[in-house]
Amino acid sequence: MTPAPVLLLDETDSTNAEARRRAEAGETGPLWIAARRQTAGRGRRGRAWESDTDNLFATLLTTTRKPPAEAAQVTFVAALAVADLLDRHAPPSLVTIKWPNDVMLAGEKAAGVLVESGAHAAGGLWLAVGIGVNLAHAPAGTERPATALAQHLSAGVAAPPSVEVAARELAESFAIWMDRWEALGFQPVLDAWRARASGLDGPAVARLGRETVAGRAEGVEPDGALRLRLADGGLRLISAGDVFFGEGD
Repeated sequence: MTPAPVLLLDETDSTNAEARRRAEAGETGPLWIAARRQTAGRGRRGRAWESDTDNLFATLLTTTRKPPAEAAQVTFVAALAVADLLDRHAPPSLVTIKWPNDVMLAGEKAAGVLVESGAHAAGGLWLAVGIGVNLAHAPAGTERPATALAQHLSAGVAAPPSVEVAARELAESFAIWMDRWEALGFQPVLDAWRARASGLDGPAVARLGRETVAGRAEGVEPDGALRLRLADGGLRLISAGDVFFGEGD
């Protein structure tokens, strides 16, 4: 699959919001929308996403005929594509994934993914696969430590990639994983994701809206849902939420 073209904007409110507007106006993509600066970047659960310049903010606008539950698997594709991007510039041994799609460097968050979707007028779903990567700067005062690629460069790498280069490399990596998902199904994607994931066999605390549950992670289901074994022996399957590994129990 040829990588989708990249549209680089100097500034926008949010690349996901721009993708949504284009989808609702009839665009189908695939198109990457990247921005040098966001004025209203968003993370999961409506949180603000710090938008320092020289970091990567990019959203893939695309459409799919997959049912919503299956389309949601694109979040694992995105995490793998980001991990491959970081591998190019940092020691791969430092790059891991925290369920479901936070990409970590040396155990600290370096990138996040926010997938949004809706019904497209042409049929099927539009997907906005939003990706933020801390290339040069990491936000301070976050709930969990964050880091930037600039702090973990491989020997011989003088600086993190520019926004233009990072967007192009991300598009290339994403196209490879998208191809595998489309041609071979979710299992190869999940297997590769598992090989990079950490914390899937120990204590964990999950925040699910108004509920917080603690237990032990026991890997993931075939659809990527997290298996959380509760203190009373019950099993909870978690498809979305904030999960903190190495805590609770």
